[in-house]
Parts: sequence; structure tokens; C-alpha cells
Amino acid sequence: MELPVANGQIKKDQRKSRNRRKWKETWMGYVFTGPMLLGVLVFTLFPMIFSFALSFTKWSFVTGFSNIRFTGFDNFVQLFQDAVFLKSLTNNLIMLLAVPIGMAIALLFAVIITKHVYAADMFKVVFFMPQISSVVAVAVVWQVLFHPSYGPVNGMLSALGMDNPPKWLADPHFALPSVIMLMIWIDLGVSLIIYIAGLKNIPQDLYEAAEIDGASYWKKFRYITFPMLTPTTFFLLITGLISNFKAFTLIKVLTDGGPADSTSVIVYDMYNTAFVNLQTGYASSMAVVLFGLIMVITLLQWVGQRKWVNY
Repeated sequence: MELPVANGQIKKDQRKSRNRRKWKETWMGYVFTGPMLLGVLVFTLFPMIFSFALSFTKWSFVTGFSNIRFTGFDNFVQLFQDAVFLKSLTNNLIMLLAVPIGMAIALLFAVIITKHVYAADMFKVVFFMPQISSVVAVAVVWQVLFHPSYGPVNGMLSALGMDNPPKWLADPHFALPSVIMLMIWIDLGVSLIIYIAGLKNIPQDLYEAAEIDGASYWKKFRYITFPMLTPTTFFLLITGLISNFKAFTLIKVLTDGGPADSTSVIVYDMYNTAFVNLQTGYASSMAVVLFGLIMVITLLQWVGQRKWVNY
């Protein structure tokens, strides 16, 4: 009769041991993830909530918290009557063209390097160098290259017979296209590396079957390569658009938003409003609009990807 009692005690001890082990694993998980969660809370989540609250106020951070004055939606009403902000928003939307153009060029180069180029690793390094270089250094170099009077670019165009080459960064009509070209050049390496990785994951059996059926190179690309790369394309599209909206350093160093606000973007306008003009509440309303715009575009992509992304 003592055997069932002993078995019950053993099972009870085993449950206690499992619970202690489970509690210990949970506790260790919190120990390892705690610093990261704390950093996210302090440096991301709390500033986002505080910025959203400040968007409904008129306040400058140099005056102290006691001078915060609630103004309702006045900042947002003023925002969409602000010519500089509307110009920055328009420039941001135009700059989005850099993402699909850069992806198309990267995909073309990835196919060529993967299938038709020897020493492909060397080309990967060459294309990736602008991404790992300092943005400030890259911007300064391109300022010299695009100099309207002494720059090598206009020097070459003049040598080819062009009488009045563009003034590039000094011309309101050419400044934004110049920035877009430079953004494509900088980000090309990342898209190229990711596309090459995607190409290597495509089963070669599909191409062999297509060759047996007599498919041309274009048909293999259209019906095999591109459909199999749609998850990679979707990833690059989302991350590229978000990164494009956050562009600041390149604009600040290269053009400082000029000439005549032709290259100003929302983040640059936000920086000037908050830290130059000291209008923290008004700048926070810009941050809220930017957050909402990115969220809407991302959600539209998540909904639309069901129709063209093949998993």
C-alpha cells in the first residue's frame, strides 16, 4: 500500500523540479532580453508617446516643461498650410522613385554578376563600398564632383561639347535628381547582395526544365527568376521606402535642403523646426504625420503583396 504513495510523491517532486526549471529559464530569458527591452522602452517607445503628446502643444524644449501649452489640432492645421513642409513632403514622395529604380538596377546587375561574370566576389565588394563608407565623406566627394565650375562631371561634359552643362546641386531643377542619383548609387550594394543571395536559392531544376521546353532567356527570367524573387523584392521595397523617408544626413551635408528648399525633406524640415527654430511642439506634429504616412504606405504594401508575392 505504500507504493502508490511513493509514486505520487515522486510525481509531485518531478512537477516541482519542472516548475523550478521553467521558472529559471523564464527568469534567465528576462535577464538576457531585459537590457534590450529597457532600451526600446526608454529610447523608442517613450519618446514616441511623448512626441505624439507634444504634437498637440505649443512648446520649446529650452523653456522647460512648465511652459507647455495645449493647442489642440492647431499644429496640424498650420502644417498643411506651411509651404516649406508641403514642399518637403512633395520632395519625399518624388525621392521614393529612387527605391524601385535602384532595385531594378540591382536586379539587373545581380543576374549579370551571378551568371556571366568571373570573380563575382570582387564586384560585390566594389558595389558595396559606398554603403559602408561614411555618408559625410561620400557627400563631400560628390559636392566636388558636381561643382558647377570646377567639378570633373561638368569638365567632362564641356569636353564632350556641351556649352552650358547643368549646375547640378546649385540648380533648383537639378538638385533633387542629383540627390536621387546619389541615393541610388549608395544603396545599390545592399540590394545587389540580397538579390544575389535570392538568386542562389532558386532551384536550378526549374531552369533546366525550362531549357528542355525551349524557353528563351527572357521567359526564364519572367516566369522563374522574377516570381521566385518576389519575397526578396517585397522586403527590399518596404525597407527601402522606410529608409528613404528617414533620409537626413545626405541632405544636410550635400545641399542643406537647398537651393530654395528644392531638396528639403520632412526629417530635415523637422530638424530645422525643432533645433534651429526651437518649435518642439510643431516639429512633433511633423513627426506624427511622417509616422502616419510610413504606416499607411507599409500597410498598403502588406495588403497588396498578397497579389504579387509568391511564398
